[in-house]
Amino acid sequence: MPKSHGLRRRTRSLLRSSAKKGLSSMLVEYSPNDKVVIKIDPAQVKGMPHRRFNGLVGTVTKVGRRAVTVDVNVGDKVKTVTARKEHIVRMEGH
Repeated sequence: MPKSHGLRRRTRSLLRSSAKKGLSSMLVEYSPNDKVVIKIDPAQVKGMPHRRFNGLVGTVTKVGRRAVTVDVNVGDKVKTVTARKEHIVRMEGH
């Protein structure tokens, strides 16, 4: 078989989750300048950010109905990540 080069390759253990998220993760209201952690929910494929951003902390810049735009520091660059609300969690203590 040909080798797969998809976005989810080699993620069998990386994107495994035992905890099921309910509706509460989608009902959280975000505002600009909120600190959030990108925490990918593998059960929801739509709006999933790339796996290299999993676990990184960023700042919300723009809030839409279903998706949030987050600025993340990667090395010495600032990357803009668009993710649905199921894939982000508000950072505790902020």
